[in-house]
Amino acid sequence: MKKLIIGAVIWGLTAGLSLADSHSVIRMGTEGAYPPWNFVDDNGEIAGFERELGDELCKRAELKCEWVKNDWDSIIPNLVSGNYDTIIAGMSITDARKEKIDFTTNYVMSDPSYYLAASEDADWKTGVIAAQSNTIQAAYIAETGATLVEFATPEETISAVRNGEADAVLADSSYLKPIADEDPGLMFVGDKPIIGGGVGMGIRKSDTDLRNKFTAAIDSMKGDGTLNTLIKKYEISEQMF
Repeated sequence: MKKLIIGAVIWGLTAGLSLADSHSVIRMGTEGAYPPWNFVDDNGEIAGFERELGDELCKRAELKCEWVKNDWDSIIPNLVSGNYDTIIAGMSITDARKEKIDFTTNYVMSDPSYYLAASEDADWKTGVIAAQSNTIQAAYIAETGATLVEFATPEETISAVRNGEADAVLADSSYLKPIADEDPGLMFVGDKPIIGGGVGMGIRKSDTDLRNKFTAAIDSMKGDGTLNTLIKKYEISEQMF
């Protein structure tokens, strides 16, 4: 009888461990609205550069991962509160953000931001400039002589230029280039500032082991050239590792 009881206890413990392991999923938070970095495809799935990158990083780190879509405005608060475990959403590493969360090493180096306008004579220096809220571009504009107008989504910043609400929009060149190519009424003007310290994965400050695992996986991709191949595929940056 004792043997049966002991056996049942051992089975219950091992079954509990297996169940815990099977549910140990790393949730990857992204915006899903910033192509080619991340977007939702025709099948309703997260796609783009960071989806492909994130899946490969999880494979190399031997982690089981799933993707979670979250609006940009609340993407850091929802990481901190535990709604997902990482941010992989074209997020530049900045000192202000590092006060709230940790970052892995960068997986993309800083690339120029471009001003996109509807006229070659657009006042990009002191006019009204659109930017997505809580971005490095918004912070940059706020320090210039221009008037900043912020929007929740990148699509709204483009609409602001098209409808005359803003003289220009400042955003990542990789996001704006395809839009400019498709719309002859939009053009690049002004300077091309380089802002931020590269793009990395956001991690809660308490998750040191997870940060280290993803950093090691990123370094592995840098080392064997697969990260540069992926960057070139999606035309994310002109700078290689």
